[in-house]
Amino acid sequence: MLRPWKTILPITLDGEKAVYRQLAAGIVEEIKRGRLKPGTALPGTRQLALDLKLNRKTVILAYDNLIAEGWLTTAYKQGTFVSDKLPQDVKLYRSHQTAVETANIPFKYREQQSAILFSKDQSLVVFNDGLPDVRLAPMNELVRAYRRIFQQNAKWRMMGYGDPRGTERIREAIAKMLIHDRGISVETGELCITRGSQMALYLIANVLVEKGDHIVVEDPGYAPAWQVFERAGATLIPVTVDESGICTDSLEILCAQTTITAIYVTPHHQFPTTVSMKIDRRLKLIALSNQYGFAIIEDDYDHEFHFSSKSLLPLASHQNALNVIYIGSLSKIVAPALRIGYVKGPQKFIDTLAGLRKLIDVQGDNVMEHAVAELIEEGAVKRHAKKAYAVYKDRRENMEKMLDTYLGDHITFKKPEGGLAYWIQFRENRNTVDLAEKLLEKGVSIIPTERFSFHSSSLNALRLGYASLTKDEMETGLQLIAKAL
Repeated sequence: MLRPWKTILPITLDGEKAVYRQLAAGIVEEIKRGRLKPGTALPGTRQLALDLKLNRKTVILAYDNLIAEGWLTTAYKQGTFVSDKLPQDVKLYRSHQTAVETANIPFKYREQQSAILFSKDQSLVVFNDGLPDVRLAPMNELVRAYRRIFQQNAKWRMMGYGDPRGTERIREAIAKMLIHDRGISVETGELCITRGSQMALYLIANVLVEKGDHIVVEDPGYAPAWQVFERAGATLIPVTVDESGICTDSLEILCAQTTITAIYVTPHHQFPTTVSMKIDRRLKLIALSNQYGFAIIEDDYDHEFHFSSKSLLPLASHQNALNVIYIGSLSKIVAPALRIGYVKGPQKFIDTLAGLRKLIDVQGDNVMEHAVAELIEEGAVKRHAKKAYAVYKDRRENMEKMLDTYLGDHITFKKPEGGLAYWIQFRENRNTVDLAEKLLEKGVSIIPTERFSFHSSSLNALRLGYASLTKDEMETGLQLIAKAL
């Protein structure tokens, strides 16, 4: 068996202890520190003796002692391994060390709110915030695209550094998609490719915002965007969202009183409430932007999945939308692991944004960008989106029926015009943090919605993503939620 690491142990050959005891103590210390984990394969006695310039018999003696004490174990014809069941004092040592290290971090840093951790429990029914079903991802098409790229004669050209805005090919493909499918007039120089929409938000915030600038956000809204703007030095001002989108009358009053640098909105399918901003508010928002000179940051995170008969085009498509910075992503179309997002804006702004992107990441994944561009060019992405659309539309109908069946006595809701989640409101007051903990014990994962409130107050509601669940998974999850209520 191949041992993938070279041994570095603190052995003092002129110490008072016997050398084999020093070696054994060194291995125990590595195990306690966690650098040698249970199941780790150790070097053979011959190799370790060569590495440490020791007699092989010394190493054998050290290993034999550690095996007898329960630190190591052997497997016939495979070698020596760190034991899966270690002596009891290891846990106490590690917990003490962790506490000491955490309490005594010697350098200054800015603490960040902990991210949502993903559970590895595959048996959980997960109502996420509206992610696609990765089981539908066009894996075969993507593999074929990669294979064709690596069979090209000039494939070596993709292995060097390139344009921090992204390859010309992917920007041309996305520009054509935006022109034909979303009515947005765009040149390739007005696009910058990012690793997903969250990087796009980070770059925009750090290019746009100076310390103390006022940024308007939706309330309830998308907390990761708030954190990005605050980290860039912005002062956030929440404006309420209702069944027609962000309240532009309140925004108008605010504009007359305060200088606004930008507003961040999710007009197509508002996060988290799923409502679509009505046309009168869209036009008023654009008019206010032009009048008061603030930027509109439009996050169009799942444009493709709109199920009502009328799908409004993005704000960025309007002729008078002079100040719109548009964010899009392919993650919802294909799969979240496909980290290709993009920003559309004025060319000078995009050049500055690309300069910052180069400081962070130099460039994107050239090979992936060429592969995805090929899928867009040959129509594979559009075919996949059409197939996924049909699946999600059916799941949306199933979700509506099951919500009525299992939770109808406890909630009110409106079928969303689009997006991959339902926003349900409880008839009685509910603390969703407590509910989430209770449901996790029953095998169901939900997201507490207090985090979507600007002031962390109770929204008495849940956002339940349905797209990544089969009919059976959906039914099981809703039945368990009903029992918990």
